[in-house]
Amino acid sequence: MLPADTENAFSAFGLLARPGTDAFWAAARTPASIPAAGGGWVTLFLWRGSPARIGFESWSDPFPLSRWGDTDCWYAEVPMPERLRVTYQFLVDGAAYADPFNPAGAGLDRSIAATPDAPPQPHWPDLGADDVPPLPRTRLRWAGELLGGRRTVRVQPVGGGGPVVLLLDGDDWLYLHPAVDAFESAVAGGEMPPVTLVFLPAKDRAAEFMCSPGLWEGVRDELLPLVARSGVPADPDRLVVAGQSLGGLSALYAALEFPELVSRVACQSGSFWWAPGAEDLADPFGGPAGGAVAARLRTGPDLSGLRIAFDVGEHETRMLPHCEAAETLTKQAGATVRVSRSASGHDRAGWRHALLRDVAWALG
Repeated sequence: MLPADTENAFSAFGLLARPGTDAFWAAARTPASIPAAGGGWVTLFLWRGSPARIGFESWSDPFPLSRWGDTDCWYAEVPMPERLRVTYQFLVDGAAYADPFNPAGAGLDRSIAATPDAPPQPHWPDLGADDVPPLPRTRLRWAGELLGGRRTVRVQPVGGGGPVVLLLDGDDWLYLHPAVDAFESAVAGGEMPPVTLVFLPAKDRAAEFMCSPGLWEGVRDELLPLVARSGVPADPDRLVVAGQSLGGLSALYAALEFPELVSRVACQSGSFWWAPGAEDLADPFGGPAGGAVAARLRTGPDLSGLRIAFDVGEHETRMLPHCEAAETLTKQAGATVRVSRSASGHDRAGWRHALLRDVAWALG
């Protein structure tokens, strides 16, 4: 049953006009959050015209939207915890859409919501669904004989170029989140030295990132020499590997098995639950804490030459024991370790600030 005063139905969220009117839609800017009675936040989402649900990346099951009377206004008031940044999309008849009332996007069909207490991400510009992120001019065709297949690797010197920052899942950082802009802002602000970004796309994430030596043999023997011959200013001898999820697992694996190649790592939400066959189990997270990497770390490798920053989302409850095991054992093996937590779930929107901060720290 609708409240008696439908003129100010969403006034607590700053929307004073009657829902569904032209004045209402002209003023709509959501998501908008207000404090919840028991702590955390209530966040308003709006959709115009048709039934829809909101899909959240890793944080929650989808939320259905309710219709306001017989208007074209569909809405949801979603309870959210303290300190959350999350990617979401509207799900309509089997298709996914970005939020037309939110300027903060992540590609063509996703948007980013943040509670008011989520830490800022000052170097990351808002990128709407219709905005085109800047792409590096240098494109390298990597035939990848050691891995098989061809892929396009883009390279961008920032601030004149410098140490190579190898971004695993590079296409995500090109097309969903504007890493070029963010790194340029951080370098211009003096928060990190000039670097050369190398965006490495994955062709088969499971085959390449689940502790595969072939990827890192290819990086060492083919990709880095290709970058060196490209004419782009770059220092591959001061390599930083940045990876998330399975990419984070692969980055630490590389530091263990290819220490002459990888000695600086920025790892966000590494998939340290993984062990051979774990991905096929009913509960992949149910195995020993730290998975295969923890087992390798317990063999006593000397990681005194490694500098590694770990980050994981505060809301990744199933991931935390696995990440904590990897963090502890890596430090015990002699590595210089930094540990932090982001205000997110398993979500690239939450990893963005950690990526910049931890690459800068890894460079020392």
